[in-house]
Amino acid sequence: MKFLKNAATAAMAAVFAAGLTAQAYAAPDPSVPEIAKIQKRGVLKVGVKNAVVGFSVEDPLTGEYKGFEDDLARLVAKDLGVDVEFTAVTAATRTELIDSGDLDVVFATFTITDERKQHWDFTTPYYTDCDTVLVEDKSGIKKLEDLLGKTVGVSSGSNSARALVQAMIDKKVIKGEGFDPKTFDPSNWKEGVTFHQYEDYPAISTALASNEVQAFCVDRSILNIYKTKGRSFIEDTFAPQDYGAVTKKGSGLSAYVNGLIEGWLKDGTVKKLIHENNLD
Repeated sequence: MKFLKNAATAAMAAVFAAGLTAQAYAAPDPSVPEIAKIQKRGVLKVGVKNAVVGFSVEDPLTGEYKGFEDDLARLVAKDLGVDVEFTAVTAATRTELIDSGDLDVVFATFTITDERKQHWDFTTPYYTDCDTVLVEDKSGIKKLEDLLGKTVGVSSGSNSARALVQAMIDKKVIKGEGFDPKTFDPSNWKEGVTFHQYEDYPAISTALASNEVQAFCVDRSILNIYKTKGRSFIEDTFAPQDYGAVTKKGSGLSAYVNGLIEGWLKDGTVKKLIHENNLD
């Protein structure tokens, strides 16, 4: 789904009304083809999640997006002097939409890894999170050891299954014979736990409620929205991870967006937005 304001002036008014002001640290260079294209178009096309409380949530009635990552995207658009168009993405779709050119940049709880940096450009991290597991209280699952023999729901295209297996190996819950982080495939993993992959987080939450899966593994910040009455996190957290904005590999936009993020980290803008969105 997309939300597009029709005029750059309207977008800027919304930014100022929300109190979103920040110093520009990397002036947009119109000689850079990607920047020139965006400014000529008058719109920055941004991929975001649409149901991650604190980071990015879409109002189903108005189409408005609200959250920390949406705020960052609006500030980038403000600096470029253009409007902003949000497109809802998932862990499975965000990279292909960057590669195809349908999106200019992605702010979508996107974990930075060395492997991913070979294929896409990441900014300096603007938020650090960790993985954990959400369960129904009635399941009696309280720690990693209790997951033995269970089915875990994960998002397609995420690193959550790999991180969970690595955590179980590190804690000596399983031996992890044959585990190779570079070639790991959740659909073929059988030792200790099995995995069921879903296209979005609400589907995993529904599967957890129906006992189709007995655990839901992803970033703790994402799980917060699904931690309703009768559900709890297990005791263990693992896989500390940094989130960054993503652009196409080699894009002229990459250094520019990174410069903005680095500046806003230094002047406290990022910290302020994290606090305003209840993420600290």
